[in-house]
Amino acid sequence: MLTPELSICGYPAEDLLLRPAFIAACDDAVKTVARELAGLKGLHVVVGHPHGTGIKGKSVQVQMRYNAASVLSEGKVIETYAKRELPNYQVFDEYRYFTRGQGTCVFQVEDVNVGLLICEDAWFEEPAQLARVSGAQLLVVPNASPMHVGKVSERIAQMGARARAVGLPLIYAHLVGGQDEVIFDGGSFAVNADGALAARAPAFCEDLFYVEATPGPTSFQLSGPIAPDLADEEELWHALVLGVRDYIGKNGFPSVLLGLSGGIDSALVLAIAVDALGAGKVRAVMMPSPYTADISWIDAREMSQRLGVRYDEISIKPEFEAFKASLAKEFAGLPEDTTEENIQARIRGVLLMALSNKFGGIVLTTGNKSEMATGYCTLYGDMAGGFAVIKDVLKTVVFKLARWRNANDPYGTGANPIPERIITRPPSAELRPDQVDQDSLPPYEVLDAILQRYMENDQGIEEIVAAGFDRATVERVARLIRINEYKRRQAPVGIRVSHRSFGKDWRYPITGKFRA
Repeated sequence: MLTPELSICGYPAEDLLLRPAFIAACDDAVKTVARELAGLKGLHVVVGHPHGTGIKGKSVQVQMRYNAASVLSEGKVIETYAKRELPNYQVFDEYRYFTRGQGTCVFQVEDVNVGLLICEDAWFEEPAQLARVSGAQLLVVPNASPMHVGKVSERIAQMGARARAVGLPLIYAHLVGGQDEVIFDGGSFAVNADGALAARAPAFCEDLFYVEATPGPTSFQLSGPIAPDLADEEELWHALVLGVRDYIGKNGFPSVLLGLSGGIDSALVLAIAVDALGAGKVRAVMMPSPYTADISWIDAREMSQRLGVRYDEISIKPEFEAFKASLAKEFAGLPEDTTEENIQARIRGVLLMALSNKFGGIVLTTGNKSEMATGYCTLYGDMAGGFAVIKDVLKTVVFKLARWRNANDPYGTGANPIPERIITRPPSAELRPDQVDQDSLPPYEVLDAILQRYMENDQGIEEIVAAGFDRATVERVARLIRINEYKRRQAPVGIRVSHRSFGKDWRYPITGKFRA
């Protein structure tokens, strides 16, 4: 029985791994599992866990701790293997916590020699080759590989290549669940020695998945059910739903609430929340201002009815007028500008946080990646909340997801939940008369294409301009990204679904003079 990487404690455990008491608790847990297996004759269980110690001083941390996996059988720890290849890119920080392992691990189950690798080991040639030299007939690989769209096919292709290179079948056991901003998508699988997919578990759900190994002329042949591929929007939807469900559930929040504006972003977040938690744990609040169009509250009300969530309307007009009156002397002779727009957003943030404090639900923010990148969001306003559901979803993808959800009802919470007008009307913050997003930003098709190149793929301005984009627009977008870092540092944690999000894998200084 094969469990995922660091299955004893979860992944990533971050600086808990620096605490001796945490490591001791993990050691005790491994011993407990081993003891409970004492009466199960012949069963071998592979569990992932941190192993070893660290010598800690005020200024230095000496690592003697390993990302390990142990083979447990009949009450004993038979073997312990330490991960050799430690990832230290994107969301990974394994150099901070672990020392590289040096050895190999090949253990016997009946008359089969099983080679054990851990996650990143299987992406490199040497660990698998060493296992084969040591007599392995089958490779097993515990994994905790954070998902992003497109990662599934990349994993299978890479493991298929590894199996072909060493001429051994390979079984890949993968973690499933949400951990803060990171999503693990499950979908454990097996490939034969020729690299062909032999079995695959369903994605985004826990499962006890069986793979059968049959002796063949040159190697074992693996077989089992093969779950179907998921389209990009379907995969992304399940990831966002899982992220919300696990963040809310694992942290013990009783419910969620959000500001429902009648716009596309909050509509999408509402649909995701209902799929994740059920209508009974979701509350929507419409907070109209003097600039809110009638169609906005009409559409918000209709969507809430379609999904069966609690819906309330709280006008912010009295508060807005009171703020303006309080500031009238200070602002005398000055025209209205983004100051007044931000006041409206902050009033809404105060109301939502008040409801959160009084009733215990966590506020879901509704800003998307395009807005977070360019600062088209208000500190202590629409950024106020506890969890940013679509923080890593570009605006153009928001529309795709809305259309996909209207055409599909994967969790049985209601077909066609988003009124069509919410999808087709021009996006607007509705903070001044006749406002649309494109007053302040390039068209989203252009903006998102530049963001993907500049932010996600580290392309420079000259390279992006050479690809056909307007220089002034590219330079403007790059500047917006740079000057709004201070906002993003104060944003709530959100779900990571791309290969580079504004989170663990984006670490830029707020203060700096470098111009790309």
